[in-house]
Amino acid sequence: MANTVIKGGFLMLEEGIRKAWGVRVEGHTIVQVGPNESLTVSAGDKYIDATDKLIAPGFINGHMHMYGVLSHGISADAVVTDFTSFLEDFWWPYVENRIDHRLVEITTKWACVEMIKSGITTFMEVLEGPNSVPGALDIEKRVVESAGLRGILSFEACERISPENGQVGLKENIDFARNNNKAGSLVQGMISIHTLFTAGKEYIMQAKKAADELGCGIHMHLSESVYEPNWVMEKYGKRPVELYDEWGYLGPHVLASQGVQMSPKEIDILAERGVRVVHMPLSNCEVGGGVAPIPRYLEKGVTTGLGTDGYVNNFFEVMRGAFLIHKAYHQDPQVMPAAAVYDTATAQGARAMGRDDIGTIKEGALADIITIGLDTPTPINEKNVYDQLILFRNPEDVCEVMVNGVLLKEQGKLLTLDEAAIKDELREATETFWTFS
Repeated sequence: MANTVIKGGFLMLEEGIRKAWGVRVEGHTIVQVGPNESLTVSAGDKYIDATDKLIAPGFINGHMHMYGVLSHGISADAVVTDFTSFLEDFWWPYVENRIDHRLVEITTKWACVEMIKSGITTFMEVLEGPNSVPGALDIEKRVVESAGLRGILSFEACERISPENGQVGLKENIDFARNNNKAGSLVQGMISIHTLFTAGKEYIMQAKKAADELGCGIHMHLSESVYEPNWVMEKYGKRPVELYDEWGYLGPHVLASQGVQMSPKEIDILAERGVRVVHMPLSNCEVGGGVAPIPRYLEKGVTTGLGTDGYVNNFFEVMRGAFLIHKAYHQDPQVMPAAAVYDTATAQGARAMGRDDIGTIKEGALADIITIGLDTPTPINEKNVYDQLILFRNPEDVCEVMVNGVLLKEQGKLLTLDEAAIKDELREATETFWTFS
């Protein structure tokens, strides 16, 4: 593996930008960060002239459903009236229950195309597809490793289909995490369950015990709409977070996605227990779930990441959503400033994944790096850089993408994936998938 020197027009650090700074990468690691003229350049090094670009850490997609592309543009007879209807009348019968191994492979390829193009270098995947296990996560792993991305893969285990199917889903997670959670592995695993309304206490605590024994994280969807809080209140007389806390489930190892319909008390409990949260602003709008109280999470010190949910995988659009939606909802233009949104997409997003060695440009960090073109019609400077990136840049402005010291995109061209061939394959598969009997 050749060492790489990237000299930039600007370099994005956690504390802000530096003009005419760059990085030196040796193997998988950033070993030098500083002014361009200070960087060591040795014979045989690969040199990237990014003096007309901004060097930044790769984005962290904290919640992904790679198979979700199969629903993009789908026409089904189901009439969706609320979140429950979205799941029961549309998503489960028309999409999720019909996922098989071939579709897992094809959709994983396309998801990797979209993520690399958008500057995403790490993602957390939740595969939903009760009829795709066992073996689905191994298929995803092969594709993700070939693409070169850093992935945390999980299967959404639950008892919705049957108790027996629920055990198969748990085993999928456990076996994958046990086999892949090794130091230096680009692709690792996490335990994942669905919700309180698709899994009972015994099952959920069985999943937690497995995560504890493996020393890995555990994920669940949490209160994506009013349905789960209302269901849990009717069945248990408590709100979801209160129930999880009573069971002894919560802790720093827990990653909760969505977290939309939350009470102030629930947010306080999550903060006290060190639970991490991932925000999906656009998909929350799609299902009519509501607007998550992200400003309050951040105020309370809850580590918060940002995710696409497999819906709109243009990460710049997702960042724009997080920047704009909360301002409209709270009728306050100061809510969710661009710098805070950018943090959830990078350093804080990495911490939400339990990592402090990615999502940042610093010596000793893993070399997950992107470059972004600076040809904005108005200048980029230290005061406006976050707004310029989030509001006025797009995937086509991402020029280089490096993961673990390896280039996956250079001068705007994908190096590890054939986008046109994958698109053709996906279109053909989707035509068949959209044929409902």
